[in-house]
Amino acid sequence: MLPRAAHPILEALLRQFPAVLVLGPRQCGKTTLAKTLQPGLYLDLELPSDRQVLAADLEFALRRLETPVVIDEAQTLPELFPALRALIDEDRRRCGRFLLLGSVNPALVAAVSESLAGRVGILELTPFLYNEVVSTQPDLETLWFRGGFPDAFLAPDQTSWKRWQEFFFRTFVERDLLTSLPALTPQKIYQLVAMLAHLQGSPLNSSNLGRALGASYHTVERWLELLEAHFLVRRLRPYLPNLGKRYVKAPKCYLRDSGILHHLLGLDDPRGLYLSPQRGASFEGAMIEQVIALASLGHTGCRPWYYRTHAGAELDLVLELGPVRVGLEFKCAEALVRGDWTSLRAALAEGLITRGLVVYLGTRRFELGPQLEALPAAQLLTAPDLSILRG
Repeated sequence: MLPRAAHPILEALLRQFPAVLVLGPRQCGKTTLAKTLQPGLYLDLELPSDRQVLAADLEFALRRLETPVVIDEAQTLPELFPALRALIDEDRRRCGRFLLLGSVNPALVAAVSESLAGRVGILELTPFLYNEVVSTQPDLETLWFRGGFPDAFLAPDQTSWKRWQEFFFRTFVERDLLTSLPALTPQKIYQLVAMLAHLQGSPLNSSNLGRALGASYHTVERWLELLEAHFLVRRLRPYLPNLGKRYVKAPKCYLRDSGILHHLLGLDDPRGLYLSPQRGASFEGAMIEQVIALASLGHTGCRPWYYRTHAGAELDLVLELGPVRVGLEFKCAEALVRGDWTSLRAALAEGLITRGLVVYLGTRRFELGPQLEALPAAQLLTAPDLSILRG
């Protein structure tokens, strides 16, 4: 099993809170991580035999379970959370008693927030990060093309990768999305997500999407919220520091896993990606996901944005790490040209950011000016801490 960067964070949360909730998309490795970290009773609430242990008399069963206990697919039993609250409140000093795993269900966070506020630590587990796989696959391009879902990344060949992507997405649509919103048809979902794949990294206009799909603005917004809650899509909000300027205020939309993106774009191998006009947007999206995940693990309260003015100035990513604001530009190239850091230099001069990084596919790290640096993507993603971002 490959080590996960979230492992020490999860250990710390279990020492601090009576219950910990691990969120993430299906098949990203939550169960494997939990079983490795938390030996003890494991219950999968999608198994009828395990569900019966709790369903008949939930409070009675919870009181008699030997803790620590791992409860998988916790979102399928909403009455679990009020019962846990009562048990936890009897002895708040006992930490690490319950490890809850939850995947694609928007109601889960709402239930936890309502019943377990202040009693539960929450960790989002992503698919593989580059620093988790670099020891076995040092080639960043492999992770970029295949995406980070363990079964997809570790597939023995491209045919197996393609087959996994096809079946995963089909079951995801039929099992999760249609359950959450029965009025949405599979055809509409595929059409919407295919359109989002071709709009990767672009400011999103829900009204235009609605006209193309024969749906209202509010309906499209509801669909997008559903895709966000299921960890398929990220809508990156704009950074608006100065009311006197005219900014692009629409969010930028990304499919979060690059492997799913490439599958939806019909790219069957890395050569197809290199020839694709979507190559730059794909690299940008993959890097944004990796950097946000790393920053979130290393800094509580990390806030990601993008920055774009109507005059054309743009930063792919702005990370707020406390008082530090880091601007990043991602360039899908092995060499840089002077114009690649123009927006970063202007943002530094205006005080919008405190540090600027141009992240690219080359191998040399070098300074471009005060608090401005060119940095190889692989070096950024394997840095042991956030000091490389902070400067």
